Amino acid sequence: MAQTRPFLGGLIIFFFITGVCSSADWNILNHQRSVTARRSNGRAVDISLKNYCDAWRMNVELHNIRDFDAVPEECTGIVGKYMTSLQYRADSERTIEECTIYLSTSCGLEMDGRDAWIFDIDDTLLSTVPYFKKHQGEKLNLTSLEEWMRKGKAPALEHSLKLFNEIKGRGIQIVLVSSRREHLRSATIDNLVTAGFHGWSSLILRGPEDELKGVQNFKADARRRLVEEDGYRIWGILGDQFSSIQGLPSAKRTFKLPNPLYYIC
Repeated sequence: MAQTRPFLGGLIIFFFITGVCSSADWNILNHQRSVTARRSNGRAVDISLKNYCDAWRMNVELHNIRDFDAVPEECTGIVGKYMTSLQYRADSERTIEECTIYLSTSCGLEMDGRDAWIFDIDDTLLSTVPYFKKHQGEKLNLTSLEEWMRKGKAPALEHSLKLFNEIKGRGIQIVLVSSRREHLRSATIDNLVTAGFHGWSSLILRGPEDELKGVQNFKADARRRLVEEDGYRIWGILGDQFSSIQGLPSAKRTFKLPNPLYYIC
């Protein structure tokens, strides 16, 4: 994530939280270590491991690769380096710039208290990278992760904090919709405020009645209530997972931050 120290090594992340998809058999070890491509002149050229891993990361963002449990073993160092690189920062900040352009040019705000924007939390507003740096190569233990979340130490993603304040300054209602469980509400609020996020209108977390729902369905249901019961016009959604932005009702525009570390549906 932006503003984080370099990884100490390769990063393998398993995300066995409720709503994580079953894994497709996608591991670079099951594929050729070298892929042959052809230039326009017909000459064959070997694609390096870095080329392969960069292509894997790109296809995650294009939503061509789905349902994976972990970064492929041989790509953990390359993907981890990306997440702490200037390129990741530039990719994220470009997303925020597009949000700002959209707000400035395409939003016919009515300023009646019903204009709204939705943010995800983990790896959209707050970074979970510090936790995973301490648990590299381990299968995720949900109890352990929630204990870390309860401490409220997750740092802000600065590019998202900038957009958060921009939206708040425009008088748009900010709604936070997260797959975190309801028992983490107090810790989540404290963490958000400490990291600089304050002034949102509502915080929607997963209650016991949501445990059997996939994340996409849970978040779509939350939007449905916001639109049908509260009368909100949802101008935009920012998240790092496709499950945060897909499903009906949607927003007038959706924006996804890069995150090739895990996949939640």
